Amino acid sequence: MSSPAARTPDADAAEAVGRDEFDSYYGRPVIKPPVWKQPDVPIYLFVGGVAGVSAVLAEGAAATGRPALERWARTAAAGGAAVGTVALIHDLGRPERFLNMLRVFKPTSPLSVGSWILAPFGGLSTLSAASALTGRGRRLGRLAGVGAAALGAPLATYTAALLSDTAVPAWHEAHRELPFWFAGSAAGAAGGLAIAAVPLDESGPARRIAVAGAALDVAAERLVEHRLGMLAEPYQQARPGRLLRWARGLTLAGGAAAAVGGRSRLLSAAGGLALATGSLLTRFGVFQAGLASAEDPRYTVVPQRARVDGYSPKA
Repeated sequence: MSSPAARTPDADAAEAVGRDEFDSYYGRPVIKPPVWKQPDVPIYLFVGGVAGVSAVLAEGAAATGRPALERWARTAAAGGAAVGTVALIHDLGRPERFLNMLRVFKPTSPLSVGSWILAPFGGLSTLSAASALTGRGRRLGRLAGVGAAALGAPLATYTAALLSDTAVPAWHEAHRELPFWFAGSAAGAAGGLAIAAVPLDESGPARRIAVAGAALDVAAERLVEHRLGMLAEPYQQARPGRLLRWARGLTLAGGAAAAVGGRSRLLSAAGGLALATGSLLTRFGVFQAGLASAEDPRYTVVPQRARVDGYSPKA
């Protein structure tokens, strides 16, 4: 039995009210679950992260004279942007809906900001990739690559703000950790794919990014589990929990392989693919955890009641 010091307001509120009282009218969720589609949105979250970090990695490769790594990273950035745009348009249903989002720039809307990041990033990364692959227009291609790299970090992390800027309990409450979780996961995947694709003698920067990303990924996930209390349950239970456990295992194994596999092509490739797979599973796990928290009224009602019960108005 837990000690009084170990109890949380969420646990006290859940015990006081009782699970049956969390049922909503006609059994409906308290909030409307997101209408975003699967697998479109999780894939978009994954490839956007890979593209953003790859653009940054490409500039590092260009600055340090690693042509094979530069070509791969620029191609990954452009390819990720293209796949992400297709996934986003498919989720929206019609291409003109994506174009309509570019008619107005709203700094208070993560979706609007993200659209204005993705659109120029796609053009700049495609131009820099074409230059790297053909050897033509190197100055223009490098300039475009610098622009893509400047947008890379926002592209890799804005989707965390997009999720947490909703009423979905598991996403909204994790607004502090999600950007770091997505950034680490994206760095692990981008670095891992580069490790698997480029010669060993050019893979040093990708290897360092992959290891650092894996460490940040796992640390941010642990913070979510410890800080969110009962709202961490959707990340730990049922299918989202299984996906995230697999993701964590692959991320740890891939990070270890990336750290020690500098002389083994096979170990580097296996570690890189493990990191990329773990990152993809992370996006599906986080997405499905949010849906699960939106469908269960407990995750909306209990934290609200705990906040009300813990508030003492001044006399």
